[in-house]
Amino acid sequence: MKYLPNALIGFSLLAAATPAFPQAVKPQTDFHQWAATPPMGWNSWDCYGPTVTEAEVKANADYMAKYLKTSGWEYVVVDIRWYVGNDTAHGYNEKDPDFSIDKYGRFTPAVNRFPSAANGQGFKPLADYMHRKGLKFGIHIMRGVPVVAVNRKLPILGSTATAADIYSKEGQAGWLHDMYTVVAGKPGAQEYYNSLFKLYAAWGVDFVKVDDLSSPYHAPEVEMIRKAIDLSGRKMVLSTSPGETPIAQAKHVQQHANMWRTVGDFWDSWGQLKEHFAVCERWAPYSMTGAWPDADMLPLGRLGIRAERGNDRMSQFTKDEQYTLMTLWSIFRSPLMFGGDLPSNDAFTLSLITNKEVLAVHHNSKNNKQLFRNGDLIGWTADDPKTGDKYLALFNASDQQLADESEAAWASGLLNRQTPGQSKAVDIDIAGAQKLYLNVRDGGDDTAWDHADWLTPTLSNDTQTLPLTSLTWTKATAGWGKVSTNKSVSGADLMVAGKKYEAGIGTHANSIIEYDLPAGYTRFKALAGLDNAGASQNVGGTVNFLVFTKSPFKPMPPDSARIAVPLKQLGFDGSCTIRNLWTGKNIGAFKGEFAPYIRRHGAGFYRISAAKSKTS
Repeated sequence: MKYLPNALIGFSLLAAATPAFPQAVKPQTDFHQWAATPPMGWNSWDCYGPTVTEAEVKANADYMAKYLKTSGWEYVVVDIRWYVGNDTAHGYNEKDPDFSIDKYGRFTPAVNRFPSAANGQGFKPLADYMHRKGLKFGIHIMRGVPVVAVNRKLPILGSTATAADIYSKEGQAGWLHDMYTVVAGKPGAQEYYNSLFKLYAAWGVDFVKVDDLSSPYHAPEVEMIRKAIDLSGRKMVLSTSPGETPIAQAKHVQQHANMWRTVGDFWDSWGQLKEHFAVCERWAPYSMTGAWPDADMLPLGRLGIRAERGNDRMSQFTKDEQYTLMTLWSIFRSPLMFGGDLPSNDAFTLSLITNKEVLAVHHNSKNNKQLFRNGDLIGWTADDPKTGDKYLALFNASDQQLADESEAAWASGLLNRQTPGQSKAVDIDIAGAQKLYLNVRDGGDDTAWDHADWLTPTLSNDTQTLPLTSLTWTKATAGWGKVSTNKSVSGADLMVAGKKYEAGIGTHANSIIEYDLPAGYTRFKALAGLDNAGASQNVGGTVNFLVFTKSPFKPMPPDSARIAVPLKQLGFDGSCTIRNLWTGKNIGAFKGEFAPYIRRHGAGFYRISAAKSKTS
């Protein structure tokens, strides 16, 4: 076996009662200083879901060390269920999971996926690999105590209690059932979390993402985790997930975590990206040194190799949308966690995440805030504290607008998990129609968990019935995932209110599915339902189903828009010089107004400096 830096001969990481604490920290150290700038790294989730292997983690670390470290990228994070030897992509294996767990009820790496963890070494060899490259190592965990530890009544290190003495089924995650809630105040509860983070400290972990912690917000466990990290003797950045963290808890999470999610899982969907403008504006006042609102991972580069959403692909964001994403995350100062497979990066993706002038805004700017929002034309500003220069980010988030609900042939109204049957029956006259558009819109509370199903959809007339699923759609879009026939958008069975349906269409708001109708059919029938994946997740989804027989779109807006910014609004009365941060070129001197044209879904990012006065 390998030994810890302090050379404790024969020390076993899993059996030891008192793991060594490398990188010791004084208890009074302010954990905010451990993440003085927003953390930057790579996370395995968007590529590999719960199935990433040690070789894949090392390949991404090797790339980061070679190409990204000099730009500030440093964390390599192994995401969910690294302790399951037989997990599956596109849905967790909860039928017969092969858990790896130690005698104190603490999950350990599955050795068939992480061979260096053999002989009780845990993640220490992998963390050592990162540290030798000048990188930092992170892991994902679920809040709570393992169900398997409770069932086996495994002892808690440092306590006479067992796992069965500290748990509650109340609050268990609806989307993954590995854990039970740890009840604060029960004998052994704090000791369980202490033992967990002492183990991670002995492994050399630098970053811990704790899932099922912030939406809904579990304040007692947030506090136990904070205490356990502080007692562990190691600097470990704490990230809470998923989102949206309740803004009413902003002050509390600021004082306990280094970063916290502001949204649910974010993927390469323009609709989700557009939602971030309101989210970032809402959370900007709560950003502070060492405590960062987290707009979630960057779904850039190659995604979906074995992920939960979609198949192997390059990011579906256009280049304009990728500039928008990086510009907004940088001026908002969100943590940057890259989701794509780094070794698969193309030259454009690499240039996007290593632009020195853009990353300087992310690292060092102050007073970051939305300057204005005029419809879908948006401006953000920030200060360079060293020079007095201003940063300006301009966005054109214009879309082709959807027709009003009143123009639909049928509308469900808001539908959520409180709706009886979590569904509404559709039965409409389509006589004479040549087109059919199935439209799902979010219910106004963002698109998180808006999994929607069109069940047993049929066309009929007086003499025959035709399953709509037997036709090929003309176009189909989904705000998350990929529209699927006879499967949910996540690839699972079609399930609504606990009932399985064999035929139907799975999608996700915001979605439009277009069909050319065969002649002679006069009625369309279906059941519009919230899929179980949406109904069971956190607060659940809220959707509105609509059916149109003519285009559901208003006319297309122009390809670009002129966005005028009075320079006096930024504090410049005289002449200014303006530099384009993305191109690295000075674009000229301006006075009074700066008014560039910004492409639809695109962004401009600028440094504005007062012109130097001439001296004799």
